[in-house]
Amino acid sequence: MNSELKTENRKLILSEDGSHTVFDANVKEHFHSTFGAINESKEIFIKYGFNEILNSEKINILEIGFGTGLNAFLTFLENANHNKNIFYTAIEPYPVDEEIFLNLNYPQVLNVPENQKEVFLKMHKSPSGEKINISENFILLKEKIKLENFETKMKYDLIYFDAFSPEVQPELWTENIFKKIFDRLNINGILTTYSAKGEVKRNLKSAGFTIESLPGPKGKREVTRARKINL
Repeated sequence: MNSELKTENRKLILSEDGSHTVFDANVKEHFHSTFGAINESKEIFIKYGFNEILNSEKINILEIGFGTGLNAFLTFLENANHNKNIFYTAIEPYPVDEEIFLNLNYPQVLNVPENQKEVFLKMHKSPSGEKINISENFILLKEKIKLENFETKMKYDLIYFDAFSPEVQPELWTENIFKKIFDRLNINGILTTYSAKGEVKRNLKSAGFTIESLPGPKGKREVTRARKINL
C-alpha cells in the first residue's frame, strides 16, 4: 500500500455508540471502530494506557495518528480526575480537513460543558510544530510529519499507537519502527494499540517490548499492550 495517503474522500460515519468515526475511501478504512468510536478509544487508550501510568506528576505522551483528535480529547477529559501535567505529542502527516473536525460530535456525545468543546476545537486548530497550552496542565505539540522522519530527544511514558492498520500502512508496523519508539520510552513505559496481529506482536517483542494481550472492546476479541521493562 502506498504510504502517500490523501485527505480527500473522507466522510463522517456514525458508529454504534452514537459517536463519529471517519471513513477514508482512499484506503477503505475507518479511523475508529464502527462498533463505537468513543468506547474503543476509552478502552484501549485510556483504560489500558493512561490510567496505568498515573504514578508520576508529569506524563509525556506520544500519539501515532492524531486523526480525529479523539484520543487526545479523552486524555484531556480523563486528566480532570487526576490533575497531572501532560505534554502530548501527536504525529499526523495527513490531518483531517476543517469541514470534518468542525462537525465531529464527540463533545456533544460526551456531554461536556462549552469550555471543553472549545478545547476540542483548539486541539484541531493548533498549528503544527508549535507547543500550545491547551490548559494550564496540558501542552499539545502536533507534528505534521511521517513517523519514519520523526526525530526527538524527548522520552515518553505512554505511546498511543493508532495508525492505520498494517494492511494499509505496513511500513509503520515494522520491527525497526518499534525499535525507534522503544528507545524513546522511559523504563516501565507503555505502548497501547488496537492491533493484535501476530506479526505486530512479534515485531514489538523483537524490538524489546514485553507483550500483553488484553480483552478488546465490542467487535474486537483482543488488543495489545506493550511495556518497556528494565530486565
